[in-house]
Amino acid sequence: MIDRKHKLPVTHQCALLGLARSSAYYTPREASPEDLALMRRIDELHLEHLFAGACMLRDLLRPEGFQAGRRHIGTLMSRMGIEALYRKPNTSRRQRGDEIHPYLLRDLAVERPNQVWAADITYIPMRRGFLYLFAVIDWYSRRVLAWRLSNTLTTDFCLDAVREAIHRHGCPEIFNTDQGCQFTSGEFTGLLKAHAIRISMDGKGSWRDNVFVERLWKTVKYEEVYLKAYDSVADARANLATYVRFYNERRPHQALDGKTPDTAYFAALASAIRAAA
Repeated sequence: MIDRKHKLPVTHQCALLGLARSSAYYTPREASPEDLALMRRIDELHLEHLFAGACMLRDLLRPEGFQAGRRHIGTLMSRMGIEALYRKPNTSRRQRGDEIHPYLLRDLAVERPNQVWAADITYIPMRRGFLYLFAVIDWYSRRVLAWRLSNTLTTDFCLDAVREAIHRHGCPEIFNTDQGCQFTSGEFTGLLKAHAIRISMDGKGSWRDNVFVERLWKTVKYEEVYLKAYDSVADARANLATYVRFYNERRPHQALDGKTPDTAYFAALASAIRAAA
């Protein structure tokens, strides 16, 4: 947004945009190898103990030789886009334009594909650095409908994946996310409203409301991400694409009576088409 070549001084540009002047001169620093190793371990512990905050993670990490303090761990958690998940009072102040919607899936019988889609973002460690993975899944079949990688926690890569999912599979009746700023933004909710999709959001800090996406993250990380050290974004994208194809086409699920997500998704769609005919 800041154009350093514009004739208007940077100070005035910041004032017009409502930005702190210091932010215009900030250059992000790469994470140190020590922090990358710590972030990788924080991510692993977070998957196992979703309720663990910075203090608990500090105490879990110390016996393993990590000497980071609570504040540093909290800073890294924020950078990774993760937080301790448990019910807590909704006392946070949200940005102007953010929209919070009620959770629509409690006691709802999900009986067919494209009835409910869900989405979330997770942290992906690499050999030198990290990425964020966004995925859209079909709640009924657990099928990954679209996904994107990004090196920043912005809304645009989420929107790209949602548009792809809609283009390839049509619109769901309900779309569920957590209350992350990417999903409460006017851009994201506006896209769903434009397609007449009902918006559902998890209770603040309640991982069970989006449990199938949390299970997907654990599966992807233990069966793919943690077994490898991606050297580049291209390497991560290629390997994750291969794994997502395996997950959809060949990996059986106990919750689906041993069927794969593709089988559960497309068989149910075919059955619905035959019934309608």
